[in-house]
Amino acid sequence: MNKIKIIVDSSVDLTEEIYQKYDIDVLPLNINFDTESYLDGVNITTEMLFKKVKEKGKLPRTSACSPFIISETFKKYIDQGMDIIFLGLSSTFSSNFQNAFIAKSEFPDDRIFLIDSRSLSSGTGLLVLKAAKLAEENKSAKEIADEIEKIVPNVVAQFTIEELEYLHKGGRCSGASEIFGRLFNIKPYVKVIDGQMIVYKKPRGSMKDAIDEQLKDVKKSLDKIDQSTVIITHSLIDDDLLEYTKNKLSKMVD
Repeated sequence: MNKIKIIVDSSVDLTEEIYQKYDIDVLPLNINFDTESYLDGVNITTEMLFKKVKEKGKLPRTSACSPFIISETFKKYIDQGMDIIFLGLSSTFSSNFQNAFIAKSEFPDDRIFLIDSRSLSSGTGLLVLKAAKLAEENKSAKEIADEIEKIVPNVVAQFTIEELEYLHKGGRCSGASEIFGRLFNIKPYVKVIDGQMIVYKKPRGSMKDAIDEQLKDVKKSLDKIDQSTVIITHSLIDDDLLEYTKNKLSKMVD
């Protein structure tokens, strides 16, 4: 049986330590500010990204990896006798999956397996970690793909947005809604379910109040949640808020 190579795009948001531990290859997405172009995680960090957003007063445009870049990456590992599992941003949010499908057409069907995560960030990251652990159990690429496909519909990614400014800049709320949200201190609680991003609740108050609202839902669903891996993802929140979340969540899970 061939060795397995897992390839992801940079939207997965796992740590460099995890990528190295499981020998995962990461394809960087493109981040564009007008005429300035960057490769996610290569020549721009999260800190740099937020700084540029503040400076320019708008969000960047992102673009997928080209079919050529993906094909070249596939070829590198196929030539080494490896079979490939590819996971990344949901096809509903990016053309990256479609570009990977185009690149895959150049190779034998039984060597490359594409999985549409129908999620983003840590939602996809959980699938990647599961795939990596199955590879460690010497499962074949097809066995891994079949198992992950079964899990995809059960993945629910959720997050809270501290500032409606970012939704407004991204075109996801009107100026009036942003002002209304600021007045009533609304912290939208968003869920990604089956490739669709929805505002699930609109808690009012502090970020701790919004996080508590999320954790209430987690607690209600604990009997349905695979607790083997828990991921907390954030975008430069304060350390005390991160510790608050960790402590409350750790008391809930085994």
